[in-house]
Amino acid sequence: MIKRKAPTDNPNSGITDFLTELADYEKNVNRSFHKSNAYRKAASAISKCNEPIKKGSDARKLEGVGAKIAEKIDEFLTTGKLRKIEKIRSDETSQAISLLTRVSGIGPAAARKLVDEGLTTLELLRENISKLTHHQQIGLKYFEDFEKRIPRAEMEVLEKVVNERIQELDKEYRSQVCGSYRRGASSSGDIDVLLTHSSFSSTDKQKRGDLLEKVVTDLQSINFVTDILSMGQTKFMGVCCWEDFKSLDESGDSHSTFRRIDIRLVPQDQFPCAMLYFTGSDLFNKRMRTLALEKGFTINEYSIRPQGSTGIPGEPLPVSCEEDIFDYIDMPYVEPSKRSE
Repeated sequence: MIKRKAPTDNPNSGITDFLTELADYEKNVNRSFHKSNAYRKAASAISKCNEPIKKGSDARKLEGVGAKIAEKIDEFLTTGKLRKIEKIRSDETSQAISLLTRVSGIGPAAARKLVDEGLTTLELLRENISKLTHHQQIGLKYFEDFEKRIPRAEMEVLEKVVNERIQELDKEYRSQVCGSYRRGASSSGDIDVLLTHSSFSSTDKQKRGDLLEKVVTDLQSINFVTDILSMGQTKFMGVCCWEDFKSLDESGDSHSTFRRIDIRLVPQDQFPCAMLYFTGSDLFNKRMRTLALEKGFTINEYSIRPQGSTGIPGEPLPVSCEEDIFDYIDMPYVEPSKRSE
């Protein structure tokens, strides 16, 4: 089974690929999130290594690579394969669960339930569409498109469409596409938009009103947003496409490519912390939180707070931009493009 992977020039892509496959298996089939996170952390560390790893002991020098993972790396480098992966791939139930969890809206528990009911392929899902939730039906409808990475050139155009429409709607809005795109990635899995408005603060959440709904409705009016997966007062999950981007199907006909888009509304005073958090990477965020604790602060997606002598976080400190957060913990500002390192 071929999984969608981000393009990479890393000389150790074979190792990171099998670690990612093991992480997906542990999460989706075994429901072992601890093992899944361990494999994913090791894959992330190895993906940043520019030199070829020739043995497991080389990998052990990297953060997050333990003895057992090093043994698997030795087995892979010696034989060109991994017995555990071969066993997983030969198990039809595991493969079916892994396939179904690639459908947006189908989590591990739902996938196992569907497989237990005999729905083991996308074709069988399409024949039993009534068994799926609205989100899952949309995920199945656009499965092939959602599997494709979004090239950076396309992301730049989609970002421009979103930001310009939001500004035309109301200049008091502020929006930012985050995730790996903001870190300069050559491609993205989906579009993550952070949104705020000058009237919306954490001390007066009643004013959030229909701020998010107005944006989504406007994007629907130009046929940019095509489907709604879920819609609340602060988070929208949906589907978008732009007519400039088309791809060829199996018959050779061109069609618009549909992409996943999430828009999250946050209070304007929490926007910098949210932008920092949702830009990532996870490892960078973890390192920054660790340093903050050493300096007597706690950082999350909402705020930065002093720990105080009792260890209980105090009131949120005022921040107007990301640089303020770095300044509080005496850390030199790191450009988003450097936060994947």
